[in-house]
Amino acid sequence: MFKLRLIAIGLLWIFIAAYAGAQTSTVELPAGPMQSKARTGCAVCHDAHILVQQRLSKAAWGKEVDKMIKWGAPVSPSDRDALVEYFSNNFPPDKPPYIAQRSAPNKR
Repeated sequence: MFKLRLIAIGLLWIFIAAYAGAQTSTVELPAGPMQSKARTGCAVCHDAHILVQQRLSKAAWGKEVDKMIKWGAPVSPSDRDALVEYFSNNFPPDKPPYIAQRSAPNKR
């Protein structure tokens, strides 16, 4: 009886995880030569939503990338400047703010 309950609880968690994954909208990083580097170097630790909502100057992006590298982001030093350029071109301070899509329908 105990094993049956454990199996049922395990299956319930699997279904919950699958449902939550299906409900999550994915954000794609902008196309460009550093898109895959940004995905592998940054999005391994946090969702791309964190990146696309930022609006930073080139100097601020440089500080942010340096901080993440210091914290262990898998970014090669030879890719650092190109990654900063990618972010500062795609997410500058003068770009309109990112508007996240609603994940649930409006309730009225």
